[in-house]
Amino acid sequence: MPVATDPRILVDASSRDDAAVFQMAPDRAIVATVDFFTPLVDDPYDFGRIAAANAFSDVYAMGATPLVALNLVGWPREGLPFELLGEVLRGGADVARAAGAFVLGGHSVDDPEPKYGMVAIGDVHPDRIVRNGGAKTGDVLVLTKPLGTGVLTTALKRDLLSEADVAPAVAAMTALNAGAARAMLAMGQSVHAATDVTGFGLLGHLGTLLEASGVAAEVTAAAVPLLPRAREAAERGAIPGGTERNAAAVADAVAFADGVDRTTRLLLADAQTSGGLLIAIAPERADALVAALGREGTLAAAVIGRVVAGGAGRIAVR
Repeated sequence: MPVATDPRILVDASSRDDAAVFQMAPDRAIVATVDFFTPLVDDPYDFGRIAAANAFSDVYAMGATPLVALNLVGWPREGLPFELLGEVLRGGADVARAAGAFVLGGHSVDDPEPKYGMVAIGDVHPDRIVRNGGAKTGDVLVLTKPLGTGVLTTALKRDLLSEADVAPAVAAMTALNAGAARAMLAMGQSVHAATDVTGFGLLGHLGTLLEASGVAAEVTAAAVPLLPRAREAAERGAIPGGTERNAAAVADAVAFADGVDRTTRLLLADAQTSGGLLIAIAPERADALVAALGREGTLAAAVIGRVVAGGAGRIAVR
């Protein structure tokens, strides 16, 4: 990928962070990100809501405030009625409105497989950017949403679970990370790093954060929250291809204790959509962050491990 160099570029793709950041003024920087995918659920309105929440998640992970968005659409003009697309766009617009952002347009192409997502733009003070690098030895790791959206939506596609069974997953995927971001920012400089947990799973995104920070981590498997029936879905074989690839990708960097079973290992690598924030915070402020997340009503406020000295990106799962 061509490398752009300019002093106004504060974050680019080289750090594998959640979004790009470009400084516009001494007290203002623009955060830019993009994400889109194929439908995870049958309901077009929910598909739009999930895709929009997922796009804004990267803005929140950087500690930024959403401003505007542009729709990205791939749609089979001869295969699906445009009324369904209207429902997708309505779902995205409703989530954008909840985020306080404006959808100002977008682009569409004729595509045999439907796809939807957004370019999401936010702003942040340059001194308040939360990067994925910066975690320090002794930091506590806090997760703000339960895992399991990958296996649950796969179980739905394979008719192993009903729409009612996966309703908690839909609720999680459509929930904005706005409250989690507010709680994180309220902790000030005691937050040393953060990212959101999406396609590469908890272990994948944690590994990236640790690599960028030059540290390692210990994770307590039993402390990681799971969505209802996620373990059941995994045990019934509803493992997405992305989850399998994630598990293979982190195999060399993760050491599992003997008591961590295969299902748990897969769930820790499960490919998430619109997952929660993963925050590395100074230990003396961890309780305050958990309390703040509780006040914000986040779906989880789980202390799942800690940052330790060791090889950059290495993870021990107890």
